[in-house]
Amino acid sequence: MSVIPFDEREGTIWFDGAMVPWREAKIHVLSHGLHYGSAVFEGERAYGGRIFKSREHSERLLRSAQLLDFEIPFSVDEIEAAKAQVLTTSGLKDAYLRPVAWRGSEMMGVAAQKNTIHLAIAAWEWPSYFDPATKMKGIRLDIADYRRPDPRTAPSTSKAAGLYMICTISKHRAENKGYADALMLDWEDNVAECTGANVFFIADGVIHTPEADRFLNGLTRQTVIELAKRRGVRVVERRIRPEEMADFSECFITGSAAEVTPVAEIGPYRFTPAALTKTLMDDYLAEVQPQAAAA
Repeated sequence: MSVIPFDEREGTIWFDGAMVPWREAKIHVLSHGLHYGSAVFEGERAYGGRIFKSREHSERLLRSAQLLDFEIPFSVDEIEAAKAQVLTTSGLKDAYLRPVAWRGSEMMGVAAQKNTIHLAIAAWEWPSYFDPATKMKGIRLDIADYRRPDPRTAPSTSKAAGLYMICTISKHRAENKGYADALMLDWEDNVAECTGANVFFIADGVIHTPEADRFLNGLTRQTVIELAKRRGVRVVERRIRPEEMADFSECFITGSAAEVTPVAEIGPYRFTPAALTKTLMDDYLAEVQPQAAAA
């Protein structure tokens, strides 16, 4: 099936305060964000016309920019209004939204204090990140060669474009070997996260997940932890060594794109998606789609 390139699609994109034709939402090749990775973004999903945790995403976007030493020239309320306009204009009820902010072209070099900060927001249809027909069987993950960086070497709590370079490499390598994604370790060889999702494990009815102080603490991650606690399920956030994966019975990953996706395999380790994973998948669906829960 052919896929329409993103620069050739129809529609409009919110760009620095105005709606512009999709194909005209362009930047110059000498933009600082392209050359030096000075860009931040969010990945958000709308369900039934409602963006899940929209304000939290907007707030995180501003924090991410501040960690990269720039200020986005729009407030949370203005970003919220822009996202609502994009969703309404697109005519989409169930959609993926991508706000992205970056340094412009006034200065080309490592230093770029005077560069204009731009913001754009687009929305498009994006179905389940993984094949829904086989989702409950669990996806297969490789173990990445690259490590998530020490927070002393990179702004690891920012959703910064540059931090995803090793994620793209790791996902490509995993897909080339027949896996769906890759699990990444941190610089001390503890379990960290996948290339674009957080990871959870289950043993004897207790959920274990890496402490999110060395990588992005995903909003979906936070939501799933809250959902588990509502059910009285114990959640332990801690350092997890790779060899401990042999002791877990279930595994799943979470993210705005991945939602809640079961895992059947990580390298040499095997898991069987079961009742607790399915329960959290259903609870998450009910949380993001209240109308589905009432149906």
